[in-house]
Amino acid sequence: MRNTLLLVLFLTGTSAAFAQMSGDYNYSIGIRGYTVMQMPKILNESGSKYFTNSTLNGVMVKFNDNQISYRLNGTYYNKSKQFFNNCATCEEANGKLVDYSFKVGFEKNFNYARIQPYFAIDIGYRSNTFSGQTENRNELKASEMASIQVEASKTGFVLTPVLGIKASITDQISFFAEGNLDFFYSYERQETTLGDAANTQTFKRYYKAEFLLNPFSVGIQVHLGSNK
Repeated sequence: MRNTLLLVLFLTGTSAAFAQMSGDYNYSIGIRGYTVMQMPKILNESGSKYFTNSTLNGVMVKFNDNQISYRLNGTYYNKSKQFFNNCATCEEANGKLVDYSFKVGFEKNFNYARIQPYFAIDIGYRSNTFSGQTENRNELKASEMASIQVEASKTGFVLTPVLGIKASITDQISFFAEGNLDFFYSYERQETTLGDAANTQTFKRYYKAEFLLNPFSVGIQVHLGSNK
């Protein structure tokens, strides 16, 4: 009986030690496969609280130091966008949206096991630019211009607290899922060109702060440079 207990304790200790050693790599490279995120508000966009889906929109490099990792993040989004400006019966906007960010930060794991919950904080720079045109949708309003050319951009500082979990399927490969909240403080420019004979141009600028919820992001990480 005593030998059996000793054998069980030995196997348990070996398993725990293996679990601790499995994440013992110098750095990791990750790819965000699918993300659900909230984009910054464009002009007076109606329904700006809706979420946007994106695939393969980000990469991440982490430098590991025991339970703490130092993160470098980059994201990129470039797609067509259609939305209502002010209201659904006011104006309709169509154009191209380009959004990208660069962030640095740190990540803290809560354990060394195969399944590891973690939290992180990232800070960095974000740019969001919409180029397109708006058209009148109010039938009661005289339409003097066929369309209005619009260029709206936001650039500024972003602070991002993160909660996530990762699961190691082998020592060198793991999947991760995380959610975060972006605090985005930006300088905004709005330029419009009217479709009248004089091509009248207007320019507005603002400083704005937004909280943007990004509830779900999943991807894969490859761990390299074993320091065992």
